[in-house]
Amino acid sequence: VQLVESGGDLVQPGGSLRLSCAASGFTIKTYHMTWFRQAPGKERELVAAIENYGVGRTHVDSVKGRFTISRDNAKNTVYLQMNSLKPEDTAVYYCGAVAKWSDIRTMEKYYLWGPGTQVTVSS
Repeated sequence: VQLVESGGDLVQPGGSLRLSCAASGFTIKTYHMTWFRQAPGKERELVAAIENYGVGRTHVDSVKGRFTISRDNAKNTVYLQMNSLKPEDTAVYYCGAVAKWSDIRTMEKYYLWGPGTQVTVSS
């Protein structure tokens, strides 16, 4: 049972990246899925979340209009499309699976986390 993120890279300001989070050993459609990020010296923060069948989603204010979370339950994969990247988006990005929508901001309630993927935005 695992989640594995990919797609992190070094990109210039204004650039784009698409992160993927592939699940194995379980089916993601029974879970709400999220992306968190953690910058050096800062706490891990919720970036975006999507309900198990993709009907509802939310994004933190700092990424609204630039980032979009999506999921493909048939592929057991969650995505984060990141556009207009800024240096302050630099962080390790983690995906997570949680059973209750009310728990999306409570990290200790999560079923599973991935190991993370590094995103660096710099010229």
